[in-house]
Order: sequence, then structure tokens, then C-alpha cells
Amino acid sequence: MNISAHMIIVLTVVSLFSGLSLVYMNEYAEPLIKINQEKAMKEAIFKVLPDAKDVEKIEQDGRVIFKTVNEAGELVGYAFVAEGSGYQGIIKIMVGINPELEKLTGIDILESVETPGLGAKITQDDFKSQFKGISVSPGIEYIKAKKPEKPNEIQAVTGATVSSRSVVNILNTTVKEIKEIVKKIEPSGEGENE
Repeated sequence: MNISAHMIIVLTVVSLFSGLSLVYMNEYAEPLIKINQEKAMKEAIFKVLPDAKDVEKIEQDGRVIFKTVNEAGELVGYAFVAEGSGYQGIIKIMVGINPELEKLTGIDILESVETPGLGAKITQDDFKSQFKGISVSPGIEYIKAKKPEKPNEIQAVTGATVSSRSVVNILNTTVKEIKEIVKKIEPSGEGENE
């Protein structure tokens, strides 16, 4: 057998083995990845709505909303995933909003590939804590190089204005959609204590 044929056979066997190994690893890892994603999602719900004790999953208009109640069965608020484009990729955010749909109770960044050292600061508590209690009406705004003065303002991350703006835009767009959906599914048209 000449050298070329031998090389082709060896490369074919190695490629076949590599491909089958990848398929096997994907089949093995995929269920574990889903379990971990669901666990992270549930933990994030309780981070953004810390008073919640029970969660009801509601699917409406292609969206998933988590309606949460406390130990007494009173409505604590709603949680949902907001997702959109950042500077370098998709930003996925778990958002908590109060029963009246007027103030955020918190956010948690589930997924982000923003620039390390700059845009990645959106995952830090200094940035995320600004959203706790922030008014969503008329819409969240970001400001640069000074302290927020209005109840709907947050301070952008220095050097990462695009990432900050992306988070604000994602939240404003998704909150508007969620408000419309909740008005459809709640008898009073807005969230109410039960």
C-alpha cells in the first residue's frame, strides 16, 4: 500500500472516531446542561424576587412568565427572561417586577459575552443593584459620569456604555411586552394581591 492511501485510511479512522466521540459527548452532556440551566433559572427567580416562596409558570403569547407568591399566597411579583443583543453577543437577563408592574425588584444576568474588564461589569453587583426598586415608567434611562437623579435612571458602566445601553433597551422592550401580557391574564388588568 502506498503512503497516500495509508494516510487517507488513518485520517478517515481518526475523523470517524472524533466525530463519534463528539456525538456521544453531546448526547451525554445535553440533559445535564438543561438540568443546570433550569436550576440557574429557578435560583435567579428567587434572587430577583427574594420574598417569593412559590412559583407558577405561565406561558402566553410565546413568552414565559413566572408568577410568584409568598407563604401566605399573596402575589409578590412576576419574573421573566429578557434577552437581546449586547456589544459582543446575546445578553440574557432574569427580571423581577412588582405586582403593580411599576418597579423592578431586581435583575440577574444569566448570560453575557461582553468584553472582559469593561462590558462584563454588567454582571457585577454594583451595576445590577441599581435596578432594585427602579421605576419602569416612562422607561428606564441610563446616564453617564454623574449620579442618577430620577427614579427611572441608572448610571452606565464607565467604558462600557454600549453594554449598559443594551441592558436598558432590553429591559424597556421586554417590560413593555410583559405588561401587555399580564394585563391579558390578570382579571384586574394589572398584577394584584390575591
